Amino acid sequence: MTGRRRTKAAGPALVLALVAGGLIWGFGPWGNDTGQDPADTCRGALATEEAGKFFGGAELEFRGNTGQWMDYETERCTAQVRGQESGDVRLELTLRPSAAHRSSHTAEETSAAPIGHGWNGSILPGYFPQAAVLVDCASVPGDGLLVLADVSGRGIKKLSAEQGLALARFTTESARNAAERFGCEGALGKRPSTVDRTERQERPVAEAEGTCRGVVGARDTAVLRLTTASEMPASRALTEECSLELPAEKHSIRLTAYYGPSAQQEMYLDKRYPGSVKGAITRSLPCEGALDTAYFKFEELPLQEAGKDVRRTVRSEDGQRLLTAFTTASAARHGCPAT
Repeated sequence: MTGRRRTKAAGPALVLALVAGGLIWGFGPWGNDTGQDPADTCRGALATEEAGKFFGGAELEFRGNTGQWMDYETERCTAQVRGQESGDVRLELTLRPSAAHRSSHTAEETSAAPIGHGWNGSILPGYFPQAAVLVDCASVPGDGLLVLADVSGRGIKKLSAEQGLALARFTTESARNAAERFGCEGALGKRPSTVDRTERQERPVAEAEGTCRGVVGARDTAVLRLTTASEMPASRALTEECSLELPAEKHSIRLTAYYGPSAQQEMYLDKRYPGSVKGAITRSLPCEGALDTAYFKFEELPLQEAGKDVRRTVRSEDGQRLLTAFTTASAARHGCPAT
């Protein structure tokens, strides 16, 4: 990510206590309510059964409200262990139309893994645990419903495998409830049985099996002397990245794919800060439903050193070829038309 984007500072490594802890988001309580009927939480979208499993069967209380985000109605609601104080751990659900694309949390994170199981979505089960699912939904602005889930508050540490799976199930079942409520027509995935917790992997380019698979051909290996790929698992994450190490010291190639609100956000930033993508190669591709216009980008890093542009080592035609291969592979995973 370039300097124009926000970065996350890692907090203290504290223990996530499921029963002893409560659930709170970082924004504070909504209104003056002291709890809601679970059936009324996000108008029935919050998956209360999955929230209960996340907290190990503890008795929960719920809060929520509606607000405005980018001039669109957004719903937020929380579940937390009953009687816990503000600042303790909370499970937060946000429902947002695709058109309200700014700051889409996990949806725009290149370090997030695909949530899998037939969903267009991403998950970060590590620090600042989050998940996002995008559902085709012609009844809401942007033709898509973005469902975001966050675990936040005091005592957050990297989720265990069981907690990560519980977060994935909470997100997807809440998305299923919300899709029914909004009358969304998009196909929904299955209830997750696993969560891919694989972090970024470095492999020889010829052995790439994730987001770099099918990107580097024999010509690239010979001409650009590409040997090492850094990649995430490949499926239908809302943002994907493939990094390739160049022979020039500290130089690398970054290929990124953005879908749905993630694409809208990136195109907005590139238009607002054109200097931050000087030398980049970009292209867009129409997809169906909430994925909308996908956006793809080739960049050679570093972009700048000491405030000055860095000399490029990759010719435009070579960058175009790599971007075409990356676009084709990523778009195929997401069911977008062939390039």
